[in-house]
Amino acid sequence: MAFRSRREKLRSILSGSACIRPGSAYDAISIRIAEDLGFPLCMFGGSVASLAVLGDPDITLITLTELAEQMRRMSRAAKLPVLVDADHGYGNALNVRRTVQELETAGAAGLTIEDTLLPAGFGEPKTQLISLEEGVGKMKAALDGRSDPSLVIMGRTGAASITSIEDAIRRAQAYEACGVDALFLTGIASRAELAAITAATRLPIVLGGAPDELNALDYLAGQRVRIALQGHAPIAAATQAVYETLKALREGTAPKALKGLASPDLTSRIMREADVKARSAGLLGLKK
Repeated sequence: MAFRSRREKLRSILSGSACIRPGSAYDAISIRIAEDLGFPLCMFGGSVASLAVLGDPDITLITLTELAEQMRRMSRAAKLPVLVDADHGYGNALNVRRTVQELETAGAAGLTIEDTLLPAGFGEPKTQLISLEEGVGKMKAALDGRSDPSLVIMGRTGAASITSIEDAIRRAQAYEACGVDALFLTGIASRAELAAITAATRLPIVLGGAPDELNALDYLAGQRVRIALQGHAPIAAATQAVYETLKALREGTAPKALKGLASPDLTSRIMREADVKARSAGLLGLKK
């Protein structure tokens, strides 16, 4: 299948012995830069998807169609494996099944399905979880929706910071029993909590959002953590750069005096200009 090699690369990371840091990507430009810099994997987070596509905060306003289309653009632009934050699967278990189908055809190497109650319920100021039973149903639906067996399905829970570490363990064990390929955990606050999860489960672990004591890659690797996220700094940096450039232009700075712009060489490499010129020469008879 067209995207199998990307999915096998993600599986290789999960079956390995090291812990890696993925790049954070959200569009065709960012994923090409990550690919050129040698990242082995990119994470397409729900928060950056919402910001890049809608300019909205991460409150589940983005739709499955919008998320999948952005993933499709990224898949076309680069061959780097992408792990997609599929949130709650955009509805109930049947919606989860379709979410997997759409992201699979869009080229995702893997995706996460979480047990957070999304969107937020009326009158609920704090983050809530769906029941364990419903979470299990969603994991089963995700696996049922997969047609390419190499696509990675991860069960995700933030129970450690919402209910308790004991609840996080129960949920992780239940999702593991369903047959997911890895466990994605958020809200782990200490080495003791991570050790408890590791002791109670067998699958590879992906860690999102962790305190400083959980930043050492060698230690994480020893705890079966294979992927450790480090936030989404690239889109924050891009936002600041666009703001400063537009502000300077608005205040009268001449375009030639602007600082921090991509060089023509970097821009040419990112848009694969040499490849386009070669195709133009071969297919359109144009001079290189």
